[in-house]
Order: sequence, then C-alpha cells, then structure tokens
Amino acid sequence: MKTTNIREYLKNNVLLFDGAFGTYFSMKYRDNTKACELSNISAPERVTEVHREYLEAGATAIKTNTFGAYPEVMEGIEQRNSVVEAGYRIAVDAVAASGKNAYVFADIGPAPGKTPEEMQKQYIETADIFLKAGATNFIFETLSSIDGILECARHIRDICPDAFIIASFGVLPDGYSREGRYYRNLMGEAEYSGLFEITGLNCVSSAGHMARLLMKMDPEELKHTSAMPNAGYPTVRGFRTFYKGAPEFFAREMLELAESGVRVLGGCCGTDPQYIKTLAGHLCGFTPAESSFERRKPESGSYPARKLGGFKEGVTITNRIWQKLNAGKKIIAVEFDSPKDTNLDKFIDGARRLQDAGVDTLTIADCPIARARMDSTLLACKVMRDLDLDVIPHMTCRDRNINATKALLLGGSAEGLRNVLVVTGDPIPTAERDEVQRVYQFNSRKLIAYIRSLNEELFDEPMMIFAALNVNAANFDVEMSRAQEKVMEGADGFLTQPAMSDEAIENIKKARRELPPDVYILGGIIPVVSQRNGQFMESEISGIHIPEDMIQSYAGLNREEGEKLGERYTLSIAARLLPYVDGIYLMMPFERVALMERIVKKVKVLM
Repeated sequence: MKTTNIREYLKNNVLLFDGAFGTYFSMKYRDNTKACELSNISAPERVTEVHREYLEAGATAIKTNTFGAYPEVMEGIEQRNSVVEAGYRIAVDAVAASGKNAYVFADIGPAPGKTPEEMQKQYIETADIFLKAGATNFIFETLSSIDGILECARHIRDICPDAFIIASFGVLPDGYSREGRYYRNLMGEAEYSGLFEITGLNCVSSAGHMARLLMKMDPEELKHTSAMPNAGYPTVRGFRTFYKGAPEFFAREMLELAESGVRVLGGCCGTDPQYIKTLAGHLCGFTPAESSFERRKPESGSYPARKLGGFKEGVTITNRIWQKLNAGKKIIAVEFDSPKDTNLDKFIDGARRLQDAGVDTLTIADCPIARARMDSTLLACKVMRDLDLDVIPHMTCRDRNINATKALLLGGSAEGLRNVLVVTGDPIPTAERDEVQRVYQFNSRKLIAYIRSLNEELFDEPMMIFAALNVNAANFDVEMSRAQEKVMEGADGFLTQPAMSDEAIENIKKARRELPPDVYILGGIIPVVSQRNGQFMESEISGIHIPEDMIQSYAGLNREEGEKLGERYTLSIAARLLPYVDGIYLMMPFERVALMERIVKKVKVLM
C-alpha cells in the first residue's frame, strides 16, 4: 500500500504514534533480561508482534525499537549497527504487513557523552545507519538538552533534504528537564534552527501535567507540537517498575490537546496498545483545521538569551548590587568563608565590621575544597536579615540535583536573595569518593540557563547571575569561549580568580575587550600574607597562581610585616585593575577581618 506524503497527511489529520515500546515489551516478555533493542537480532518476531499490536490499536506512526541503541548498551559498535539496521527493517515490514497507511520513524534516544561534541558524534553515527537503510522520518526523543541534535538534524538534511524530523523533550511536571532546561526554551531553540517540522514533549510527565504545560502555548504553535506523555507515574514493586494510569483519562486529556491544535499525539512509558486504542477511538471523527507543515525559516545567530531586567514588564528591580553596577558605580565584594560549626557570632561580627568598612557585598563559598561548611545560601539569607547587607552566595553543581537546587533557589528568592555566583565546585577528594557521592547533574553553564529560566518564568524579581572566570587558565582563549557561552545562557557578570600576575591582569583586559559591554567583571585579588601562604596557594589551590618573585618577597617577614606587604600588593593590583573592571573581589585569607577592613577602606579611596 502506498503511504500518503506525511506533510499532506498532517494538513487535515492527527498523526497518532504508538505507545511505549520498552515498558510494554518488558511486561509482555518477562523472560527478557537484556535491553529490548537487542531483541531486534535475538527475537525479531517479538519486536514485530509489538509493532503489530500498536498498528492494530490504531497507530498511524510507529517508532523503531532503537531508543537506546548506542555502543555502550549494544555491546559494541558492530552490534549497534546491526541492531539499528534490523530495527528499521522490522518496523518497515510490520507496516507493510498491516496494509495500513502508517509511517515509520527512526527513533533516536538521548546520546551518551560528556560533551556536546561527543553526543553529536553518537547521534550522527546512528542517523547515518538509518539513512543508509532508507529512513526519511526521524524522531529525537526524551531529550533533556539541545546538545548535539541541531548538528545531527543539519547532517540529515544535507543527505536527505526532504526528511521529516521531530525533536521531543522530556521534562518534569514543572516544565524543566533533568538538566534544568525549561521546555519553552528547549522547544524554542529547536524551532529557531528551522531544522524540525515538529517539536514537543514526551516521557517523564503524565498526560494531565503535560497538557497543562502545552496549553500555555500559543494555538498556532500547537499545530507544530507533539505530545507523548507517560501513562502516569511509576511505582516500584520488587525489582519491577509499574505505571498506574487510566486509558480513558489519558485519551480525554490527549483529545483536548488535539482540539487545541496539537497535531502529533502518542504515548510513552506505561502506555500499552490499550491506551492507543482508547485514544484512537476518541479521535475517530475528529478533523483538525487545515494547516501547512512547511518548516519555519532558520533564524540567524544563536537563540537569544534574555538578560536581567529585560523581561516581565513593570517589574521594579530592587537589587542594590545591580542598581549600583547599572549606574556605573564600582563595587567591592569580599569572600568570607562560612563557619565549620554552628557558631555564627564570629562570622556575623566580621560581616558587620566589613559592612562598616564599606563593602558592598559579601560572597560566601559553597563548601570550598569539597569540605562541608554551613550552607552558603542559608547563611546569606541570615546576613541579609540581620545586617541588611547584600550577599552573593556561591552555588555549586557538585552536591545537589535539580530538585534540591530549585528548592534552595525558591527559598532564597522568597527571603530576598537577588544574587548568586554559579560555579562547578571543587571535586571530592579521591579518598572520600566511596563515602561521599558527588552529583554534578549539570555543569555551570546549564545551571546558569536554569536560573535564567526561573527568572523568566517563576521569580517575582530576577536574580542576578554571576559566573566564575579563571584568568589563570593555561589556555585563556578556551576560558573566554566558555565565558561567552555562559553569557549566552544568561550570565550577567563574572567574578575572576585572583589576578596576581601580569599575565592574569592582561587576561582581564582581554576579557573586558571581548565580553559584551553590559557584562560586569569583578577583578579578583587575594592578599598573600606569608611566604608559606603563597607557596601553599601556588601548589595546592586550583585556579590560583602566585608569581615566584612575590612569594620570595615574603621570606623572613613576621605576621605584621607580611600583612603590610600583602596590603601593598593588593592595592597596587587593584589600581591596575580598576580601569578595566566594574569592581574588586577580595578573598579573605585565614578569616583575617582586621586586615580586610584596612584593605577595603584603602581600595574605596582608589575608586
């Protein structure tokens, strides 16, 4: 049977995908203990049977059984290639045997890889196997980021210009992916590229929650949107995962989306053929308004990031740090480590003294060197309440997943927190890795984008997002490239590592030339107070470089003499930095508040 051109079909019809392959396969064939994709080779008749059931249930599009077909899972590259080739052939044969007007989509799940480049390579390798087999319809599904798929979609179009490509993202009920990307931004980036006919959501969320997210979109956008939710939410019994859901409720929610304009529907985890049959029954007789399915033209440049104050019309920015910087005033920030115990008296007293000396803001590190201290965000809120002093807590990617991060940011925002410094976080020392697990669910760039989206969608007043800039990096061009990426994700400013050398100062000048003029830079300085202190920082602290001649100049000095020399160096560096920065970021050695008071007062004079 000749299949109607998919774009022609979509003009007046809803495209109904199948449901979950993996969860249904594991329930149907309980003796299967390996990845279901391997059954394309070991048990192709089982794969065919699942496709047949979904087609008979009313699906007009089926996905190949290749969601996780990557070498790491498929026991090597050759096995992966065979699994993908067989998966496509089985799906095509199943449609032909059914005699139905149905479409086969090459199914590509999230690629493994630590970098976008690694993921891109995996995507393209898989796409090439499908293209060689004759695939013209592709679906990238359950994505948590855009990394790698734009390049792969472009590659597919170079080889098959008429390919029909869907990008589908997996997000939690609040609209955020596991990497902290907001669904509107994910879908927007894909649409902005002009590479996809359809963008949408699948997996993670239930029908009700996914419907609520999509119903926030413009009706015209919905015509080029897909929805493939889970049957509900999983429960674990023994070693198996079960989905509790009701096909009738699922179908009603999906029909409402169809009536609102969504043109591509289906199911994900937990949705068996009964779900698709029920949904097909509800769609029977429903005809959507005619719509063209030409791709939008690609926009030039990158998907635009929105900056502080550039959204939510009418919002008054009360953030005093932003007000000062926006008015062209230079500020002084001092880093003050939080206590290792529960006694706050010394810390609060030190903060008060620094406030009296003239600091504009404190910064509080988030468990530096991966050693637990009092939480930087909670302490920042107390300092703001007790002293009415602005604080920039550091927030690492090391110790919290997306839920814990969001909960902390919500609490901080409610307490009046308006500034945050996003850093990756020092790694946990080797000896402790078996006892204390790092998280690193996202990197600093992704965390910046996550906070930016919270600014846009949730916070009453935005947080100003600072990032770190390592001016001591061995390859500063690479560091600048990362900084530019952070700006595109929404960073409003940078706090630099200590600029204690001529080279570091030159790198700050370079950063000022190359970063956008509305991105703020606070130049970092750490007073060296002794020869041993300088040697320790040079040898033991990542990201800090103390020149050897500076270290040796402290030889034989007592504490008072060392502090005086540290003051002179700090003031000399500050004077060199001030023409190129928007403020000075001082890092306090050994909680020496009195030393920092003196330095702050003298830096204020330089300003």
